[in-house]
Amino acid sequence: MSMKGWMKLSIVPVAAAGLCAMAVAGMAQDQSGPAKDVDQTVAKPRKPAGEPEEAPIPSKLSKKAQPDIPENLPSFKSDVNVVSVDVAVLDNKGHFIPNIPRGNFRILEDNVPQQIKSFGKSQAPMTVALVVEFSSKFQWYGSSTWYQTLSAAYGFAQTLKAEDYIAVIAYDMRSEILSDFTTDKRQTYEALQRLRIPGFAEANLFDALADTEDRMSKIEGRKAIVLLSSGVDTFSKLTFDKARKAIQEGGVPIYAIGLMQALRIMAEGRMGPMQEMTFLQADNELNTFARETGGMAFFPRFYGEFPTIFGTISDSLRNQYSIGYEPANKAHDGKFRKIKVELVNPATNEPLRVNDEKGKPIKYQIIAKAGYTAPREVE
Repeated sequence: MSMKGWMKLSIVPVAAAGLCAMAVAGMAQDQSGPAKDVDQTVAKPRKPAGEPEEAPIPSKLSKKAQPDIPENLPSFKSDVNVVSVDVAVLDNKGHFIPNIPRGNFRILEDNVPQQIKSFGKSQAPMTVALVVEFSSKFQWYGSSTWYQTLSAAYGFAQTLKAEDYIAVIAYDMRSEILSDFTTDKRQTYEALQRLRIPGFAEANLFDALADTEDRMSKIEGRKAIVLLSSGVDTFSKLTFDKARKAIQEGGVPIYAIGLMQALRIMAEGRMGPMQEMTFLQADNELNTFARETGGMAFFPRFYGEFPTIFGTISDSLRNQYSIGYEPANKAHDGKFRKIKVELVNPATNEPLRVNDEKGKPIKYQIIAKAGYTAPREVE
């Protein structure tokens, strides 16, 4: 389904509600839009009279549940002596730059050059946790932010390929797995239809991200967290610093999409200094989480920006250079080690110059995780 025709963000509640009704009508056939029944919440969906309660959704990544794992599910890492780094090199338009030779990559760990043991590039399926802020603080039913959140969630789900795995997690004062990792897009749309009326006014971003990172940290392959959030945290048990450390240790790339950008611009001059500072801090935190995990942060003002953002995320995840190295530092001390990936000309040891088809130099950015936590002796 093409997303080019999405309408610009409106701050008028009546207009936003009208847009929601149009979206429901247009997506009813393939379950790709919000449902009309709005008398339930994410925290506690209401069941029709006489219908038995559903069993809790089991998580294949749960520490308690250990069901039989079907084939083709992401496997778990056991080799702690080799560090794997997925690297995306993007041009100034967000497009993946292919065919860069192995010899042009240089990896430094704590500023010490490392010897590359393995190198490859491929297009691979994605394993994505779609983490959605859905609280009544900003996303009350019928509001512009409510509609923007659902439009982004459904829009991203529609860009996935048949072999991609996706889990849907919503959070307000706690995070809830609405659907576990699956390639069945019907389950994904059914999970998204549970996003109707938010249950609580809290938005515990730090707790939700840290929990999701922990669940995904041992999954191999092209994995990422796609976060739809205002960036505001109101009630988490974890502080920003503790959440940042947990996210660094998890090492799962975060692709954050900051909500409410147009509304904030329109409200300039009417917000108090503390509220403006809260939103600026929220943007900075999303940027930090994305940058330090090897992901990216986006702050769209219009619906028309979503297709480009989703395409950039797809290019970054599917088209990567997989680099493996054995750390020169063999100590199992549990310390965080910084990773830096560079492109160099091996003949001169200077930064690599990349040219376009016309031979003109282009700017590029290297997307890779900022580091990892070394194992401890007891591990």
